Amino acid sequence: MTGIKIDGLSKKFRKKNVLDNISVEFKPNKIYGLLGRNGAGKSTLLNIIANRLYADQGTLTLDDENLVENDSALGKLYLMNDVDMYNKSMRLDKIFEYTEQFYGSFDYEYAEKLAERFKIDTHQKFGKFSTGYHTIAKLIIALCVPADYIFLDEPVLGLDANHRTIFYEELMTTYSERPRTFVVATHLIGEITNILEHVMIVSESKITLDEDVEDILAKSHLIVGPQAETKDYVEGLNIVGKESLGNLQGYYVYGDLNDDKILPDTVQIERVDLQKMFIYLTNQGGENGVNK
Repeated sequence: MTGIKIDGLSKKFRKKNVLDNISVEFKPNKIYGLLGRNGAGKSTLLNIIANRLYADQGTLTLDDENLVENDSALGKLYLMNDVDMYNKSMRLDKIFEYTEQFYGSFDYEYAEKLAERFKIDTHQKFGKFSTGYHTIAKLIIALCVPADYIFLDEPVLGLDANHRTIFYEELMTTYSERPRTFVVATHLIGEITNILEHVMIVSESKITLDEDVEDILAKSHLIVGPQAETKDYVEGLNIVGKESLGNLQGYYVYGDLNDDKILPDTVQIERVDLQKMFIYLTNQGGENGVNK
């Protein structure tokens, strides 16, 4: 299996480029983070993959088959987002049955386990759920369908801390028991950093970063020290942000450091977490942007 390949994909709304010449791949059995600020184009990309929107140009394939209007290929993926696709008068357990008819099977045993953990009544009508339980209902369906590619668009909005924790735990459990590809699109980074294997950042209608989390963290640095010495050390490096720390100056650097430069005793190199680096890598007013 080669996975989902997107090549040269572009989409405009009212002459505004929402996606501009996007080329990415989603490999089998991997957990991706599709990160970007609100309005960056994450949802548009996922809706195009799921055939709910059509691209202006570009190609989409799944295992080398055209993904556009291909029912066989589309049956291998599932998109959960904020759009309610179900009749409000339909009970949740009947929605499970409806989903089974489309996908050919459904994990009822796991659905009941999830319902018990989330404390949701599967005999309740979908329209009677609160906002948070609407999200929980859709998450249960997403985790129980037999699809090989599960796209989760802002999956924890409206959930309290306890329910978010349950979701993260169950995502990792089901992934370990039945590996498949999960793509989590979100602008909330802190809670999911330890879950993700690979990150794509969408900014200004383009994919500005597409790397494994391990590699991103290895390239993320905070250089801190007195202004003159620190500025001299970071000269020529890819500075994506800076901030003052009392009498010290801190430069956020993404990329390789210059091994030929001697690090002054007064200057320190610190690690940066993914959430902090995300802020600077998506900052349109940043110093230099990302130069790979």
